[in-house]
Amino acid sequence: MKQYLVISFLLITISNYGQTELVFDKKFVQSEDKWIAFRADSTGSHNLGFIYIDSEAGLTFDYQGSFTIGENGKFNFNKKEIEGSMKYRLEPNNVLVAFIPENKFSELGIEKIPEWLKFYKKDENTAERQYKWGYMYNGWGECEKALDFLNKAYNLDPKYKGLKVELAYSHNCLKNYNKAIEYLMESIKDEPVTAYTIKELIFSQAKNGDLKDAENTYNLFDSKIADKTYRSENAYNILQGYYLKKDRGNFNRWLKESNIQNDKTFKSYVKQMIINLK
Repeated sequence: MKQYLVISFLLITISNYGQTELVFDKKFVQSEDKWIAFRADSTGSHNLGFIYIDSEAGLTFDYQGSFTIGENGKFNFNKKEIEGSMKYRLEPNNVLVAFIPENKFSELGIEKIPEWLKFYKKDENTAERQYKWGYMYNGWGECEKALDFLNKAYNLDPKYKGLKVELAYSHNCLKNYNKAIEYLMESIKDEPVTAYTIKELIFSQAKNGDLKDAENTYNLFDSKIADKTYRSENAYNILQGYYLKKDRGNFNRWLKESNIQNDKTFKSYVKQMIINLK
């Protein structure tokens, strides 16, 4: 009987510990609309706050104070000394934070959804707002999450300016090249064509192995678009496509036609590809 009681006590102890343990395994970009804690400082104090997205400022941390964890596992809250809101813009990086367990909200005096958050959720169900969220997550490399927002924007307004190109960026990021090409072709048909649109299309076609299509796109729009920002990058992506296919004939032909080997940015990469093919 005593043995069972000991085992039961251990299980309860382990269970309670698991509920209070902070696991620092989340990046800022994974913590939208979450109460989070930073790792403890030298005094054992954790900074506490809520991460949300401001449509203008981006990822934002609303600082609420700090807390320590007592021997009994209780979260002891220390209110911030300065009155009023303290908000900090967050740059995506490799800092890892922990989500606050919901069973600790009452000890910290916080609500799951802060009352003030509603002001940042205004007009949430609009194509503009969903597009902005998707655009930000693409910029942070969270392309799969970006698609959630961009697809919602597309359902609300499929003709929203720039949306199809942003959707294509997400799909290129996730290596869904056929889907990216589909959106980009729609964009070319429906919107003014930009150098960025063509860059994404040539990238999609080259990565998809459609190198003749990529060349045709390059040649068709090279004279039509004054902005040459991505010209060398476009030429390089096509050359790399032939390199990966070990197609020496077309590699050498495109090398000569594009003159990409003389571009300072790509010169060393092209040189190495030439050596490798030999």
